[in-house]
Amino acid sequence: MKITVIGGTGLIGSQLVSKLREAGHTVESASLSTGVDLLTGRGLGQALTGAETVVNVTNSPTFDAASPDFFRTTMRNLLTAGEQAGVRHQVVLSIVGVDRVPQLDYYRAKTLQEELLRDGPTAYSVVRATQFFEFIDAIMSWTSDEDTVRLPATRLQPIATADVVAALADTATGAPLNGTLDVAGPDVYPLDELGRLTLAARGDRRTVVTDDRAGMFAAVEGDMLIAGPGAHLARTSYREWLAGAR
Repeated sequence: MKITVIGGTGLIGSQLVSKLREAGHTVESASLSTGVDLLTGRGLGQALTGAETVVNVTNSPTFDAASPDFFRTTMRNLLTAGEQAGVRHQVVLSIVGVDRVPQLDYYRAKTLQEELLRDGPTAYSVVRATQFFEFIDAIMSWTSDEDTVRLPATRLQPIATADVVAALADTATGAPLNGTLDVAGPDVYPLDELGRLTLAARGDRRTVVTDDRAGMFAAVEGDMLIAGPGAHLARTSYREWLAGAR
């Protein structure tokens, strides 16, 4: 089948394009660098021609109050172009617990994206993933200096991007869910503990200070970002991934 991956040159998109091609599918990788602009619609028609399924793994360029406008415009453009091209299945990558944290601008924006997809004209699937292993370093960088990393004890259930890609590939090549699939890693950690594990694995001597006011995830309470019953739990643990990433 032909599948178009919107955001096909990014962290998730590039892996997904490779995995689908290895499985024998015809894959169109669409991004700004290939001449496709989801905000203006430029190049979308050509990228979707002949596609049975579209997988949207794009991100807003910012995580602030501007992000809802990005997802509102891009989702409408993609749904319209997809309907015109005869696309039968629209897949979006989202975030576990996204609708439970309205105090975060980006999470409100992703919730809006999901709502637009559900109300759209095409059969759909939403794959919600927990935070990526590969993003833990970036999260730590938001609240760190030369000596310390300040992190809240927010509970996360991180997952390897390779496992997210596997779930997306299965969903993209299967029947539309017309619903949501949650995917998560096998273990739950407080974010401050994830920081300590990461620094120790890297030989980084900085100290992690638990600070429940530090960074974006300080706004999250309880188990809002933990996968619930029925979620698909991947096998790769964070400790195993760290050992392989060194």
